[in-house]
Amino acid sequence: MPNLRFAAPKERRVALVTGGARGIGRASALRIAEEGRDIVIADVLDDLGPEVVKEIESLGQRALYIHTDVTDEASVKATVAKAVETFGRLDILVCCAGILGKEIPFAEQTAEMFDRVMKINVYGVFYAHQAAIPHMLKAGWGRCVTITSGARFGATHVVPYGTSKGAVWSFVAALGNAYPSQGVFVNGVEPGRALTEMIIPRFSAEHLANPGVPIGRYSDAEEVAEVIEFLVSERNTYTTGSVWSVKGATG
Repeated sequence: MPNLRFAAPKERRVALVTGGARGIGRASALRIAEEGRDIVIADVLDDLGPEVVKEIESLGQRALYIHTDVTDEASVKATVAKAVETFGRLDILVCCAGILGKEIPFAEQTAEMFDRVMKINVYGVFYAHQAAIPHMLKAGWGRCVTITSGARFGATHVVPYGTSKGAVWSFVAALGNAYPSQGVFVNGVEPGRALTEMIIPRFSAEHLANPGVPIGRYSDAEEVAEVIEFLVSERNTYTTGSVWSVKGATG
């Protein structure tokens, strides 16, 4: 690690990754594990979660999969409690659990659709931070990252999703100023379209091969994970309350 004046010593810290069974969550869990962290995968994908645990263990790190419904506050609190009980600490939180919802005109969106997106994308983030941050404050060090989206600027056919990601942006901005003097930083990452299960089925092979973005391609989940790993590391000594763009373009 570089000799950064305000960097904490690198330790075998523990990270909790919601939505860690696939996509950006899985890539982030593996990348963080490569840096010597133990990982808790919190997801509802019971077929995929244990497989990620095996991948992490093959890197020489400890890992645990916990079935977690992020829309249920009790489920999230129980997961955090189990993580601390198992590993004795919780230093890092990465919130990747999220859904797009249906891509349909606003007039066809129902209150139930809106509520489901908000429950996963916003309430799940709220529950996770509220459960995890007290453990970080007690230790005097913590790092949190949540995924937001450019849809927060307005996306006509996914109004609930865009609204939820605008809320996440505001959440990060608020908590980023809440705890930095106590060693806990809260940040966000705003990917462009990464080649994950949320993106690939929505577009033709021709579009995916030539999407028209300035960099000439969409990202891999691993490229987004690189930024997330930095933000949750000891190398991040002065970034909090920020949303980092990983879009291959300006804006």
